[in-house]
Amino acid sequence: MSHVDQVLERPPVPAGAGGRGILSAADAARLVALRRMKRIAGGLLALAAVVFSVSFALQDTYAWLGYVRAAAEGAMVGAIADWFAVTALFRHPFGLRIPHTAIIPTRKDEIGASLGEFVEENFLSEEVVRGKLATFSVADRVGTWLADPHNAARVSAEAAVAAQGLLKLLSDDDVKDVIERLARRHLFRPAWAPSVGRIGSQLVAADQQRAVLDAVLDATEAWLVTHPDAFGDVVSERLPRWVPGFVGGIVDDRAHREVLKLLNAVREDPQHPLRLSIDTYLTELTERLQHDPEMIQRVESIKAEFLESPRLREFADELWSSVKVSLADSLADADSELRRGAESALVEVGTRLSRDAVLSGKVDAWIADAATYVVLNYRHDLAAVITETVERWDAGETTEKIELQVGKDLQFIRINGTVVGALAGVAIYTVATGVHALF
Repeated sequence: MSHVDQVLERPPVPAGAGGRGILSAADAARLVALRRMKRIAGGLLALAAVVFSVSFALQDTYAWLGYVRAAAEGAMVGAIADWFAVTALFRHPFGLRIPHTAIIPTRKDEIGASLGEFVEENFLSEEVVRGKLATFSVADRVGTWLADPHNAARVSAEAAVAAQGLLKLLSDDDVKDVIERLARRHLFRPAWAPSVGRIGSQLVAADQQRAVLDAVLDATEAWLVTHPDAFGDVVSERLPRWVPGFVGGIVDDRAHREVLKLLNAVREDPQHPLRLSIDTYLTELTERLQHDPEMIQRVESIKAEFLESPRLREFADELWSSVKVSLADSLADADSELRRGAESALVEVGTRLSRDAVLSGKVDAWIADAATYVVLNYRHDLAAVITETVERWDAGETTEKIELQVGKDLQFIRINGTVVGALAGVAIYTVATGVHALF
């Protein structure tokens, strides 16, 4: 009994439980068809043997049975020869280790290597890849598919699941270390003072400080109007103790009015001396930040103190914790702005790809170049997957796989051999009888 035939005789074995595993529905159907064809081919051989036996025994009585005997004899020879040839592909006939039999199990690795080489040479080539990609537009198909909001939502959902998995895999300590290293490299390694000075000088040149001053004046005035008593307490506390209380109240009220008057004057007059003084101070400060070594060193000292403090690590911890929680919540919520924004962006990209022929052509060219690069640089590695996969297969399992795929067609060879053998046998017998009659 062959390995394939034994599969149905064994009880089903779950995959990974020490057996071949349960056959798939497709393989089970192939196995049924293979066994049916084997019975037909074997039945024709048995029929030829019966016909040969009967005709051989009666040919002396009935001369015409000689033709039948020759046909049956040729059919048996053809059937047996083709059975041997087909069987020799998969196993040793009758278990006899005849040379050049059991070709597939004994040369499994060579077959795998040849198959990998065949795929590499004939499929993984630049001409084949570019020729195939030239027959259709990948960008147009992808764009048309993404332009459907339902498909964009599917992509967004799958990407969200993948991103959530990535968040779970990431080590919090490692991410915090990366944030701290990036902060040290890109935020703290460069000198702060010149950069701050350059930005400050540009803002001052554009009078941006005046808007900030106006905001400070408005906030100060609003506080003074809302909290007059608090301001008065601040003033009263600084008066000598021997000053009568009613005098302190008068001073508080006068000081409150004068401060509000000053704030209003500064706000209303663009050329107020206080404004001009602030502008002059900021201009000088930005210049010192850029060019004064003492000022630059003072800022660097402040930066160094911050770097040495645990506050930087706390900043990295707080930043990653807040980002992680916010990102995880947004990814999990199908109605979040992140998910909705991703879906909208995908639909927009798909629409542009499907409608913009120039953009679609550029994307197709990029895809062709990328695919060609992969093929040219990794074709051998890709083909090696086939070779290595076949090498890992068990010889018996490999034989079963191949026999299930092509075994049914090979049984037709046995049937054809039986029919051709019968025709050849009767033809040879006819020619031989005719020649014998002539001489």
